[in-house]
Amino acid sequence: MSFPSDGLSEVERERLTAAIQRNPSYRLANRDPDFLQEDDLRPVRLQLELLKPERAIAAHNVTSTIVVYGSARILPPALAAERLRAVEAQAETNATDPAIARALLEARKRVDYSRYYEESRRFARIVSENCQVAGRCDFVVVTGGGPGIMEAANRGAFDINARSIGLNITLPHEQAPNPFITPELCFQFRYFALRKMHFLMRARALVAFPGGFGTMDELFETLTLVQTGKVQRMPIVMVGAAFWRRAVNLDFLVDEGMISPADAELVSIVETAEEAVAVIQGFYLS
Repeated sequence: MSFPSDGLSEVERERLTAAIQRNPSYRLANRDPDFLQEDDLRPVRLQLELLKPERAIAAHNVTSTIVVYGSARILPPALAAERLRAVEAQAETNATDPAIARALLEARKRVDYSRYYEESRRFARIVSENCQVAGRCDFVVVTGGGPGIMEAANRGAFDINARSIGLNITLPHEQAPNPFITPELCFQFRYFALRKMHFLMRARALVAFPGGFGTMDELFETLTLVQTGKVQRMPIVMVGAAFWRRAVNLDFLVDEGMISPADAELVSIVETAEEAVAVIQGFYLS
């Protein structure tokens, strides 16, 4: 009785063996990207997104952080002014165009809000200068890693060669990390839940600048966790009274019985970087 494999040449044996080794089934499980992307591997991916940043942050002796949230759309003052001038030039020849009128209004708002870019940058510079000395890494600034207010905060630390963290996330419209994050402390996440966990694992304060849905989501999640005792009490500072008193009417929520007066006291509203620093210092030094 003979078998199909009888009489195989060495060349043929090597060809068949190589074909087996090239097949995805032969890959080591941890080196098989297709396998790791399967739906029932989600628990493994969640664990990896918890462990990878945690180990890197611990290796850099980061013991505590200050979270800075805010809009990705807020521009540096010089860039905001440059874009306003460009729109104003268009408006000179198209003054009746509704699209130009809207663009002009938006550009003026960008200039107005650009002051918060500088406040965020100065805030990060102050806390990094005071808390990253003699090898200590306390109150390290951590942001979502993108542009706008996030970039400004990372840039403030970068200005004085201090460390800062960026927690970027994959989005339908890909968002690159800003260039001011400490490279070894810049991470990319797939899952918002794990990213939010890392924001708060070492957080000792939260500073929120004007922003949209993302800022509101992260701010209110933190407020809820503090209110319910899931995380320890920390300073929660909103920078920009005119914006925040209109965007989040805490007095209304108290009046309607939706939150208690004590809940409203979880938040401090200030105007400047220095005032935000003073709130944090007052909380921990009092």
